[in-house]
Amino acid sequence: MAYSKKVMDHFANPRNVGKMDNADGVGEVGNAKCGDIMKVYLKVDDDIITDVKFNTFGCASAIATSSIATEMIKGKNLQEALSLSNKAVVDALDGLPPSKVHCSVLAEEAVKAAISDYYIRNNIAHDSELFKCTGCCNSCDNL
Repeated sequence: MAYSKKVMDHFANPRNVGKMDNADGVGEVGNAKCGDIMKVYLKVDDDIITDVKFNTFGCASAIATSSIATEMIKGKNLQEALSLSNKAVVDALDGLPPSKVHCSVLAEEAVKAAISDYYIRNNIAHDSELFKCTGCCNSCDNL
């Protein structure tokens, strides 16, 4: 399967790329097998993600999934952002080659890690089970 036009667009023109100083939550995940590393920064105001940035070291799929995931959660409340799934990321990109689906899992887990960090920084009670690594891509053995 070739890359879709959306994957190529988000790879060549990533949205929301960059570091965020004074982020309210930061999540970082990686996959030791492929070397992809994703870091997501959140700015949260009254439970709404008002800004989101990412830095990704990886292949075209890793960059594209990071980019589209940030677009999908910006403006959403934290609960809505937590419902982001790797399948929704893949669908939003009009598909990924099977060997690259792990990148969408990393994007999902980077978002969850950033939200978890936000909750921890703000002493907000939350169900830690929602943030457990799925083990799909070995990202729990991350950085």
